Amino acid sequence: MSIYCGREFSADDIQAINRLMEQDPSLKRSPLSRKLCELFEWTKPNGELKDMTCRVALLRMQADGLITLPPSRIAVKRVRPHFPPTAATDAQTPLLQPVHEIGALTLHPVTTSAASRLWNEYIARYHYLGYTPLSGSQIRYNVFAGDQFVALLSFGASAWKLAGRDRFIGWPEPQRRKNLQLVVNNARFLILPWIQSKGLASKILSMIARQLPHDWQQRYGYRPVLLETFVESQRHRGTCYKAANWVHVGQTVGRGKKSTVHHQIIPIKDIWLYPLRKNFASVLCQ
Repeated sequence: MSIYCGREFSADDIQAINRLMEQDPSLKRSPLSRKLCELFEWTKPNGELKDMTCRVALLRMQADGLITLPPSRIAVKRVRPHFPPTAATDAQTPLLQPVHEIGALTLHPVTTSAASRLWNEYIARYHYLGYTPLSGSQIRYNVFAGDQFVALLSFGASAWKLAGRDRFIGWPEPQRRKNLQLVVNNARFLILPWIQSKGLASKILSMIARQLPHDWQQRYGYRPVLLETFVESQRHRGTCYKAANWVHVGQTVGRGKKSTVHHQIIPIKDIWLYPLRKNFASVLCQ
């Protein structure tokens, strides 16, 4: 039994994949992944096929020598998008008043290509981690105080394994693999550099904890029950997360998601969690 992208694949499953490719040698990777999702009933909670996830799984099976995929139709290797700074993301009027003195805060999901391009440019220009694309289910937000643009956030797939989080939840391995999609990761949080409003960050985090479950339900057909995030401990103290009642549950070991080494190669980060339901643990351990 092998596990790829959170799903177990038996020897019979691998044979079924190879047999499907043998029966139709002209089958390309995208239609192959869709056919396999239908065959294995591999779907999202809203019923959509998990074909993108399936394609990642197929690539990892090929890397492990279990299958040989048809050649990719993409002749040129994809280059990660680059977002050089433009006048659209130049510094604006400073905001220095505390949060209780500024305009009403509103959270706006990014839904258009123009808004997406601008969000990416802001993150690439001002976030210390820069821009990296999110994979899988995701939501990005712009935050306004009245009419003034003040912050950006993004949420996506959670970490596959995380010792501090998994101890906090107390879930067995089968439940972790089954219910991991109910944990959502706060991948980016940027208060724009010219915005220096005391209490703003924690206020935004409190608001997002109320709004995100509804937005996620509307977009993906299910509600997450736990949020997670990572704060680089040598750079930030996580004060705003603490003020917004997130729970510190430990630190990462600094090896990265796909590392095969057993020593630190990236900065250690604090792990913060925010339960979206009182019974989050029982839901995740079902």
